[in-house]
Amino acid sequence: MKRINPGILLIIFSIALCGCIKQEIKNLDAKGESIICFGDSITFGYGAAPGEDYPTALGKMVKLTVINAGVDGDTSLAGLERLEQDVLSKKPRLVIVEFCGNDFLKKIPKETTVKNLSEIIDRIQAQGTMVALVDISAGMFFREYRAAFKRLAEKKQAIFIPVVLNKIITNPAMKSDFFHPNARGYKIIARRVYNAIEKYIK
Repeated sequence: MKRINPGILLIIFSIALCGCIKQEIKNLDAKGESIICFGDSITFGYGAAPGEDYPTALGKMVKLTVINAGVDGDTSLAGLERLEQDVLSKKPRLVIVEFCGNDFLKKIPKETTVKNLSEIIDRIQAQGTMVALVDISAGMFFREYRAAFKRLAEKKQAIFIPVVLNKIITNPAMKSDFFHPNARGYKIIARRVYNAIEKYIK
């Protein structure tokens, strides 16, 4: 049996390992000093007391300043309209984008939501900032958005943060109402977000 050169094996292993460590993310060299959490009621922290939202919990896990730019009731279009004032003008290092729920409730077509998010991501990345896209699906809940958001994140070279509401949306102990988390739920979301972005902000 022909032996394989150990040097070749090492090269193959190194290439495979590098491919597993980090997805290619645009603007990894971003220089901003803050993280902006940009979204709707899930980002705002609806259903929890002030300071119990997920951006506040995330701020305790990272060395960067974390800004909560969530607005209760916002659609992806409303987010697009306030993008300049609430995000771009602050020149952050990373923006965590979370919109979907209100688009669904207002029967905005999924394609329109994806188009608005695509524009939001493009404008953020154009100023040299990293983007993370949040998927709020859980099981069958918002499942139709999950694949579309994953494809969008891959196309735009953005960090993808999947199923942040998994096992929260079905657990009354984690929720303040039918849809929104409570303080316990938001802490779990913050941990999931942190796990997804940690290697890109060090």
